[in-house]
Amino acid sequence: MLHHISVAVNNPQHVANVLAEILQGSAIPFPPHPGSYMTLAADKFGTGIELYPIGTQLIPDVLEGQAGFQIQAQTANYTPFHAAISVPTNLEEIERIGEREGWRVYPCSRDGFFDVVEFWVENRLMLELLTPTMAAKYMECLNPEHLPALIEQFTMVPARVE
Repeated sequence: MLHHISVAVNNPQHVANVLAEILQGSAIPFPPHPGSYMTLAADKFGTGIELYPIGTQLIPDVLEGQAGFQIQAQTANYTPFHAAISVPTNLEEIERIGEREGWRVYPCSRDGFFDVVEFWVENRLMLELLTPTMAAKYMECLNPEHLPALIEQFTMVPARVE
């Protein structure tokens, strides 16, 4: 089970507040790394999203065997990192928030297996948001009883080359 993720964004405080609105949770400062914030969903799983200033790198063994932070001046505009997150918010509210922020919001199907809303934070970081209805379909698709058939289906499909 995934409990929290950490990502770098241009405006950590603003993004934390927007995600708190979607998750119906809270946004708080993240003291271990100044300028960082954390969105807390206040759900039974302890779901959180840490938002660091753009360029932040997590480096091993900086603090007595623990990871520490470092800022890298040059970063890529896009990243392959993304996360699927169940949210209590409906599609219309997600679209309203995305429009207000000027961020791309794209409801789509993942090859007919389940649906997600691509929510492009700052138009550079994709989060796949699952409304309650979408989350139920996702969970049914990935139900352990259905995994052997799903795995077989995936191995029969040729990989896309782009």
